[in-house]
Amino acid sequence: MYGTRKPRVKICCISSREEALTAIRYGASALGLVGRMPSGPGVISDEMIAEIAAVVPPPVATFLLTSETSASAIIRHQQKVKTNTVQIVDELSDGTYQQIRDALPGIKLVQVIHVIDEKTVEEAIRISAFVDCLLLDSGNPNLAVKELGGTGRVHNWDLSKKIRESIDIPLFLAGGLNPENVRLAIEHVQPFGLDLCSSVRTEGKLDPYKLEKFFEAVENDQTHLHHGKAKYPA
Repeated sequence: MYGTRKPRVKICCISSREEALTAIRYGASALGLVGRMPSGPGVISDEMIAEIAAVVPPPVATFLLTSETSASAIIRHQQKVKTNTVQIVDELSDGTYQQIRDALPGIKLVQVIHVIDEKTVEEAIRISAFVDCLLLDSGNPNLAVKELGGTGRVHNWDLSKKIRESIDIPLFLAGGLNPENVRLAIEHVQPFGLDLCSSVRTEGKLDPYKLEKFFEAVENDQTHLHHGKAKYPA
């Protein structure tokens, strides 16, 4: 049962092999590797993404954050960097999730949902039928320069909770999480996983002290959890 287990933690904006190994050492279950983006932090070259993905030991997940919006371009991006997970940060505008699955067997698909309003809930429920996991973030793809994550802002967790209660796949919660608010986030939303970037960095660099404090806060939350509706994998 999920309620007896701490949430997985994904550390995003990993910039080097050293940062990857540091995040894993402190307890990260997944790493976010950011490809070309219209805005936001942590962008690295595809060559560096491939280099990091090649040295990360299983069972740690390597998430390629791709801003590509066509199935064919997403497929090409993953085949270039060879991560075991693809995080689609924008809306799929051309092609289908099934095309991506057929071309990338065994690769997990994660769709980012930018939590804005009640329409977001409907969108999340619809898309949950096609992907392995949703990641709820605080961006806004409707702006002139799209915000596709990495904002450091908290969004409306009531909407996130409603989405979690309405879907049957795992859900990661992102956006402004830190040691001070993560307990409330876990209790309120009951996510499968947590995703963070800026709150464990100092001047852009991964900070071991901040990592330690965040993981301590997550560990301390476990007695407060209770089982949610969503069916999570063992």
